[in-house]
Amino acid sequence: MKIKICMKRNVFSVSDTSTIRQAAAQFVEHHIGLLPVVDGEGKPVGVIRLADMLSLELPDFFNLLPDLDFVHDFGAVESRQPDLALLERPVTVLMQPVTLVEETCGLLRAYSLMLKHQLHDLPVVSSDGLLVGIASRVDIGTAILSGWLNV
Repeated sequence: MKIKICMKRNVFSVSDTSTIRQAAAQFVEHHIGLLPVVDGEGKPVGVIRLADMLSLELPDFFNLLPDLDFVHDFGAVESRQPDLALLERPVTVLMQPVTLVEETCGLLRAYSLMLKHQLHDLPVVSSDGLLVGIASRVDIGTAILSGWLNV
């Protein structure tokens, strides 16, 4: 089975000229965990994860502590927001390299790439490199398991 049978075709993305604020609006409006960043031709050049966005709000001490079990409340830090100038910076300062597959990719290969790279969502492109879909671990996993039911 190919990934194109189980991918979501309604993919939300942002342009590589968008701001971090515009990306945040996409995350909020569409309730998503991964936002592909595309160039002017619609080809993925990177991705922004929800975790990348939220890292802008984590307190500085977060990376210094090996264990957070003793911190029961971040107190006043809970209500802080990133600097407004930072929100107007281009998404390219936050984006990560993109791992993607073509729509003809087999499901098991796609799933193994997701596990290897610790991904929850995987952008899918056409043979000419245009973003055409996105598949989650659940999308791929349930499609694989559905094949077990036809035995």
